[in-house]
Order: sequence, then C-alpha cells, then structure tokens
Amino acid sequence: MDNVTIGFIGLGAGLLLIALRVPIGVALGSVSFLGIATILNARAAWGMLTAVPFNFVGDWNLTAIPMFLLMGYVAGATGLSKGLFSAARIFLSRLPGGLAVASVGACGLLSAASGSSVAVSAAFARIATPEMLRYRYHPGLASGVVAAAGTLGSLIPPSILMILYGYVAEVSIAKVFMAGFLPGLLSALMFAAMIIIRVKLNPKLAPPVDDTVSSAEKLAALREIWPLPVLIIGVLVGIFAGFFTPTEAGAVGALLSLLLAATRRSLTWPILKRSLLLTLAGTASIFMVVIGTVLLGKFMALSTVPAVITQWFMGLGASQLAVIVAVSVLYLILGCFLDSIGLLLLTLPIVLPMARDSGMDLIWFGIILVKLLELGLVTPPVGLNVYVTKSALGSLVDLTTIFRGVGWFVVTDLITLALLVAFPWISLVLPNMMS
Repeated sequence: MDNVTIGFIGLGAGLLLIALRVPIGVALGSVSFLGIATILNARAAWGMLTAVPFNFVGDWNLTAIPMFLLMGYVAGATGLSKGLFSAARIFLSRLPGGLAVASVGACGLLSAASGSSVAVSAAFARIATPEMLRYRYHPGLASGVVAAAGTLGSLIPPSILMILYGYVAEVSIAKVFMAGFLPGLLSALMFAAMIIIRVKLNPKLAPPVDDTVSSAEKLAALREIWPLPVLIIGVLVGIFAGFFTPTEAGAVGALLSLLLAATRRSLTWPILKRSLLLTLAGTASIFMVVIGTVLLGKFMALSTVPAVITQWFMGLGASQLAVIVAVSVLYLILGCFLDSIGLLLLTLPIVLPMARDSGMDLIWFGIILVKLLELGLVTPPVGLNVYVTKSALGSLVDLTTIFRGVGWFVVTDLITLALLVAFPWISLVLPNMMS
C-alpha cells in the first residue's frame, strides 16, 4: 500500500471517529499516530507523539489564547457587558426592527471582548429575545438574530480562530486581527440593513417601539457600558499602533479587564477563581484539538496527500476563485457536522497548499475561512449557535422557528462573503496600513 492511499484511509478513519462522537483531538491524534507508524515505524510515531505536544504548548505565540479567554470570562462574570443591550436599545429602538438591530450591535460589541460566539448567543438569548417577544416581534426574528449575530465573535478581533489560523499558516496574527475588523463591521451592518429592509416590507415582523427616552437616561446608559469599549479599543489600538504584539495584547486585555472590574467593585475572589478555572478548561480543550491536528499535519505531509490534491486541482487550470469556491463547498458541508475550531484545524493541512499554489494572499484567505466557519455555526443539522440559543430560551421558541429565522441571516452572510471575495481590499486595507 502506497503512502497516498494510507493518507486517504487515515483521513476517512478520522472523519468516521469524529462522526461516532470520539473527541476530535483524540480521533485525529490516534489516526495520525497509527498512520505515521505505518509509513515510517512505531518508534518515529512515538517520537512525534512525545515531541509535538511539548513544542506546541511551549510556543510563546499561543499564550494569547488563555489570556483572551480570561479577558472574556472576566468581562462576562463581572458585568462589564451589563446594560449593553439596554443602551443599544435606547439609541436604536426608533429604527424599523430597532430591538433586533440593537441586538446585532450589542452582540458585535460583546463579541470583540469575548471572542466566543457561543457565549455571546447564550447571553443575548436570555436578555434580548424575551424583550423582543414582549414587544410582539416575530419569534423567528427575535431568536434568529441572536443566534446569527453571536457568530460575529469569530470575525471581530480578538478571535481564537484567527490566532490558530495565523499560527498554522505562519502569517502575522496581528495582521489577521486587523484584517478581520472591517469584515466584521460589514457583517454587522449587513445584518442590520437586512432587518430594516424586511421590517419596512413587512411591519408585522417588528411593531414599532414608542418608548420615550430622556437625555438623562441616555447618559446613564453610556455610563453603564463605558468599560467594554475602553477594553476593546485599548487592545485593538495597541495592536494596530504596534505598542504590543497580539501575544502581549492578550495579557494586556486580561489585566485591563481585571482593573476595570476592580474599578467598578465587581471583582470578587469567587468570580476570579471561576474565571481562571473556565480559562484552564477552555485552553486545555482547544490545545487538545490543536495537538491532534498538528499531528495530522505531520501525517499528511508524510503521506503527500495535500500535494496530490493540490497538483490535481491546479492541473485542472483552477484559478483563485475556483479554489475559494471549492473550499467554500467543503466548509459549508463539513460545517454542518463539525465545530469551528476542529473544522479549521482539520482542513488547513489540505487547503493551505492549494491557496499558496494559486498565489492567494494568505491573510485574505484566512478571513474567507473564518467567514465560512461563521456560517457553519448556524447551518443545520448541527448549527451550534442555534442549539445554544434554544437551550437558553427553553420553551419560549421552538428549534424549527429559530432555524427558519436564521435562514435570512445565512443568505445575508453569503452576500457578505461574496463581497469579501470580490473586493479583497476590505480585508487587506488595515493590514497594509500596518506594513
């Protein structure tokens, strides 16, 4: 049996184990170990199995992951995001579908501090959806908007997916962060525009809110939410201006969140302990997946499967657009069954050589991949954000209604994706300014 055949069998076995609900890191690590042992020998496979985790965990660049996780957990647990929806509602409720538009804005802002799509959707499903239902919003719109807008956490920096992509693709994480800012803003604006247009055409979707808000209430709302913008701006401006690297920015963000929480007197020892424990658990979970996929990358390189696929595909005369279309189809299919981190790391050993050989800008390509991963978070049958939203809402809205409500946002996201593909400068203008 030749190496290429062994590689394809290993890929199939890995996908089968994942389908059987074996943890992704364990499934990919086991398959890779056996594959390397078959191609080389058991001693070489054992050597890689012992060396790869040590080298990976010891990589300085990846310390940003636990730091950004800690920043998000502290911000959420100490109430730095408290009043976010209320403030957005005060300023945006006059728009058609204003409460839904406010949800998009609040989700986008919290995403920039959290980096977790699931956490954002869960939070606003409890806060925003009941409020919209109280004002007789259509249940599909009221629930679908928080499930979809929660995905902004993947694209708006700081993002764990971007850190992992930059590490594996060997491109500047700072530039990937900056490349995601305008596409993330564009995604939020497209969601808001879609909501306004739909409500204009069908006002029954979202009856107008006639609450009168005084200037004093507006000032009070701004005083309530000021820590979160300070946290986000402090991190992003520091990276963009070159005051610190993305790795250092993680530590700066974590420290800043602690200082802001202490200033508001909302930081307690139980909250700090719980945030640290959640950070440890989240980091361990992510690192297990990454270690498995790094081993898979070694296995794939030895089997030459990526090279064979790339040569075959490029031999068809495939252009950059054809590569993007092929990768999009792959991600939209696999995104229905795999979580975003697992899907990204599983496919990078295959898709990165195709992107490189087509002459594609890898920073731009990374933004396209993250956008595709966002879509996977809301597409059936998995649609992780949809299930998280359903879990948070309980019996308020049924699962079918949420999926139907999300459909409009999926179409909007596909249009946004087409714009990002057609106009690469949207993603590259800020990274090029850093250069």
